[in-house]
Amino acid sequence: MIFIDQTGYKITLDRHPQRIVSLVPSQTELLYCLVIKPIAQTIFCVHPNRYFKESDKIGGTKKLSLTKIKRLKPDLIIGNKEENQKEQIEQLRKEFPVWLSDIYTLEDSYDMINQVGTILDKELLAKQLVNDIKTNFDKIPQANNSPRALYMIWRKPYMVAGRNTFIQEILQKQGFTNCLDNNESRYPELSIDQIKEYNPDKILLSSEPYPFKDKHMAELQSILPHTSIELVDGELYSWYGPRLLKTAAYLATKSSP
Repeated sequence: MIFIDQTGYKITLDRHPQRIVSLVPSQTELLYCLVIKPIAQTIFCVHPNRYFKESDKIGGTKKLSLTKIKRLKPDLIIGNKEENQKEQIEQLRKEFPVWLSDIYTLEDSYDMINQVGTILDKELLAKQLVNDIKTNFDKIPQANNSPRALYMIWRKPYMVAGRNTFIQEILQKQGFTNCLDNNESRYPELSIDQIKEYNPDKILLSSEPYPFKDKHMAELQSILPHTSIELVDGELYSWYGPRLLKTAAYLATKSSP
């Protein structure tokens, strides 16, 4: 069986794989949703949390333990172009079939779910998951306007989700216009002066990768008194697997932007 991943890379499998190593959280959660238990996952693959403690860990998404992965002899490794290091993926590809996702939009996530379902002989479960996610997103109220927003992922320096990111796609589904839609960088660093110049209607402070808290919100609010600032669940804006079911419900319950 021949499969082409989302980066255009071809893998060949003799059968549906049984020993799977997952290198990214969204896809680890997908495996469990498809009733597949990976033989190993990263330390950041915390969902489903009931399986996390007992799971075999192979390091972080950017610092994989290649030695441990090779010792496990997987018949498939699934990762992501952005979340994993290119050099480590290339090393693994010398010995194992590695399937990579490359996610920018919801359509990309649907394609990823369906492709993984096909590879693992779980097509019906994957299609049902995609249909459920789409149905939930259809329930999100449509905003009458499109307030300009900044979505912050890091502090010192402030880093913001820019164009061509999955986060921007979710912001748009929520009814926002990304202030950085015309910025060439995907995750630019911004100074306080630059943030003031953008003059956003809304600033969303993510819970990950930087764990923004109330004190950080108050700090920014003192600098931008006329901007609405809110703490948000970062997993629900950036995870592109089964967590999207929760994302749609989360956005649907939020007040309009």
